[in-house]
Amino acid sequence: MALDLSAGLAWLEKTSSSSAIVVSLAVAALSIWMVLAWSSENSEYEEFTVPVPAALEEGYLGKQLKEPSVKAEDNRIQCYAPATGRLLDVLTPASTNDVDTAITKAAEAQKQWARTTFRQRRKVLRTLLRYILKNQDIIAKAACLDSGKTKIDAFFGEILVTAEKINWLLKHGENALQTERRSVPFLMMYKAAEVRYEPMGVVAACVSWNYPFHNLLGPIVSSIFAGNGIIVKGSESTAWSNSFFLSIVSQALVACGHNPDLVASISCWPDVANHLTSHPGISHVTFIGSRPVAKLVAKSAAATLPALCIELGGKDAVVILDDVSNLQQLSSVLVRGVFQSAGQNCIGIERIVVLPKIYDRLVEVLESRIKGLRVGSILDSPEDTDVGAMVSAAGFDKLEKLIEDAVRQGARLLAGGRRHIHPEYPHGHYFSPTLLVDVTTDMKIANEEVFSPVCLLMKAQDVSHAIQIANSTEYGLGGAVFGKNKADLHRIANEMKCGMVAINDFAVFYLAQLPFGGVRGSGYGRFMGAEGLRSVCNLKSVCYDKYPGISTSIPPRVDYPIQDRSKAWEFCRGLVEFSVGTTLDSKVAGLWRLIKNS
Repeated sequence: MALDLSAGLAWLEKTSSSSAIVVSLAVAALSIWMVLAWSSENSEYEEFTVPVPAALEEGYLGKQLKEPSVKAEDNRIQCYAPATGRLLDVLTPASTNDVDTAITKAAEAQKQWARTTFRQRRKVLRTLLRYILKNQDIIAKAACLDSGKTKIDAFFGEILVTAEKINWLLKHGENALQTERRSVPFLMMYKAAEVRYEPMGVVAACVSWNYPFHNLLGPIVSSIFAGNGIIVKGSESTAWSNSFFLSIVSQALVACGHNPDLVASISCWPDVANHLTSHPGISHVTFIGSRPVAKLVAKSAAATLPALCIELGGKDAVVILDDVSNLQQLSSVLVRGVFQSAGQNCIGIERIVVLPKIYDRLVEVLESRIKGLRVGSILDSPEDTDVGAMVSAAGFDKLEKLIEDAVRQGARLLAGGRRHIHPEYPHGHYFSPTLLVDVTTDMKIANEEVFSPVCLLMKAQDVSHAIQIANSTEYGLGGAVFGKNKADLHRIANEMKCGMVAINDFAVFYLAQLPFGGVRGSGYGRFMGAEGLRSVCNLKSVCYDKYPGISTSIPPRVDYPIQDRSKAWEFCRGLVEFSVGTTLDSKVAGLWRLIKNS
């Protein structure tokens, strides 16, 4: 924060009045106090440490699983690295009793937490943020081992977005939850009206495996900043890292003197997850995942009717206009958008819709780049790996069939198209970076979310056709458009049926802390930003008297028991005409009707 006293000094030069001197000194003192107060709060944090899991220690080499599977023979959760197939740990899944206990403890802790100030909550988040910044390597490694992504992908999808979300809450969270004054009608001019944002109690989040750190911490930091407790049900596929990441949040709370029971992470099988989403102690459920599971969550939640935020997959389209000039620069954005986290990204680029003049040139540029992508593990040196493993090989058969069917229908396969057997990690789950061009809307692969390292190109005849292609699926999460013509850019952005659009960029709406979510088959509700923060609050409307001694009284003409129904009705008519009449004549007529029938 910079201090600019030049205006005040100029004023002092023009006047010798003592009042001017006093006011200027007061302004200077206030400014200095504000800077000191700002600096003081930003220095409020605590240091803490968290025990590092054995699998993160240097030289650790877990047991090689011959047929890697999440479910062990004894029904426990078998945590393994999808890039290598090596065991990380075996965990006992939570039971319904564990869920009950976690909710009970969180509810008790939340009673005290709800009384904390925003400054106290910011201290916890600042403490957490400092730990993240100081321990980026260990956090990224944990996310990589558990999900298969590369370290660079972990930076973009785990560290950067989580740090920015916390940073936004520190700077803007309190303002988003400030009580809002609302207008009142003419007849209530003696009243004040406002909306207050209050904690809901204990909320829940069921999150996906593709970004284990960010997906876990995102709902946690928003929910606790709003004053809630939270139970997060992470995917069984990333149960190992979920446990470690939850311990980071717990220790941040402890370091700042708060009850760590406020936040809990549950790893369980689907039948127990149903107990969480239908629990009467849960006020709000955020679900991030697939449509089939979302329907089960909504059905389960119907038992107790908590508020729901459903964020599902996408088939995000990027429209490329003919007037794009720097195809090399554009291809860098497209390759990042398609292949980040091996394509396991809900707002990843699933379709590239290109106008005809540059279609062939873009195909040529992308073919060269995609054929050069190297597949590997975090255990490889960074310069040897571009695309990591997928979390599971369960969908490989279907994916290969979708590609084969598209080729039979006329698409051209220019790279990849099949699973990849890594020479160093034959038990890892790898799929070759794929380029499929000349894809059309009647092909299954153009309509189904592949969530894989597959780049699809579709040719559009013109802008209208490009919009038609972009809107041809049942999904509506995000999208993007690249070009120079402003009219075309904004027309496409306006006519894309989705929740978010980036113009001349990819997915930047996420870092901007705008409300995140989709329409149609991509779900409903929003998280992130002011709207997302308020969505985990109880919105309470409050009306009260502005002035002492002036309050609502019932006019005698309409006081019970009604003495003259005819005059009472005419009085009511006059009241409406006078208060909301659209012309001077109607207001005057209403006033006269009031007087006559009072």
